[in-house]
Order: sequence, then structure tokens, then C-alpha cells
Amino acid sequence: MAGSGKVLDFEEYVRNRQDALLRSARRLVPDPIDAQDLLQTALVRTYGRWDGIADKSLADAYLRRVMINTRTEWWRARKLDEVPTEQLPDARVEDGTEQHADRALLMDILGVLAPKQRSVVVLRHWEQMSTEETAEALGMSTGTVKSTLHRALARLRQELESRDLDFHALERGERGQERCAA
Repeated sequence: MAGSGKVLDFEEYVRNRQDALLRSARRLVPDPIDAQDLLQTALVRTYGRWDGIADKSLADAYLRRVMINTRTEWWRARKLDEVPTEQLPDARVEDGTEQHADRALLMDILGVLAPKQRSVVVLRHWEQMSTEETAEALGMSTGTVKSTLHRALARLRQELESRDLDFHALERGERGQERCAA
């Protein structure tokens, strides 16, 4: 009957933490459907090792690590199918609000980072973990977390500046066409 206790404990944990876990998954992958798939895959992988987690208060950290590893596996499997292009696709904006547009842009820009960099940025800034907590969750030293975060933020700044310049150039081009038409 010990097996049924394991199932009940795990089911209760998932019921209580599913919203927070889905938010973590959503921060790791831009598509909501992929985030649900990521969480489900992580839960399946964690269920088999549930009894091995002695301190259940660390279950969230364990699951985040499983999600990060799974996302990295997916990224490695897909990266061979990707074809580099000169232009990135436009960010999807469904409801037109500025907040949603900013979030879509941020999610799009996070895509330029390597998975390790994206993981560090997500854990440090979205999950608001300390450098030490991030290092522990990702299995790296605090110095590696700091240097990876520094490089990732520099890359994000560079990407934002590049997109801002592209936007202003496009805007000037449209104004010039309007003047010629008048």
C-alpha cells in the first residue's frame, strides 16, 4: 500500500503547486502549449523519483531543474532543424495592449540567448532567486552564474538596441514614402 501513498503525496503536491510550476515552465519556453508539455514531461520524469526526494520542500527546485534539462534536450534536438535568417519574425501581439506587446518582445528576445543563459536570466530575474540559489538549481558555481548573467544581459541589451534602430529606420522610411505620395 506504500505505492498508493506515493501517488497521493505526488497528486497532492501537483494540485497545490501546478499554477506556480506552470508559470516557471512558461518562463522557460515562449509558447503556452509547449510550456504545458514541458511541465507534463517534467512531472512524469519526477514521479518516478518522487520517493528519492527526501526533503519535499525542495521539490519545486527539483522540478525546475528537470524542466530546464528537458527544455535543453528539446532545444538541442530542434537546433539542427533551424535555419538562420537575416530577419527575425515579428513578435506576436494578440490583444494589442502595451504590456502584452512588451512581454511578447521580451519572450522573443529571450530566444536569442543560449539555453544556459536563458535559464540563468529566468531564475535570477523572473523567479527572483539569489545568485547562490540559481547556482544550486543549475548545478554551477556562483561565479559562472554571475558571468553568464552578465553576458546574457549584454546580449539582450544589444538585441534591444538593434531592434530599436531597425524600428526607427523603418519608421523614417514610411514617412519618406508618405511625403513622396503627397
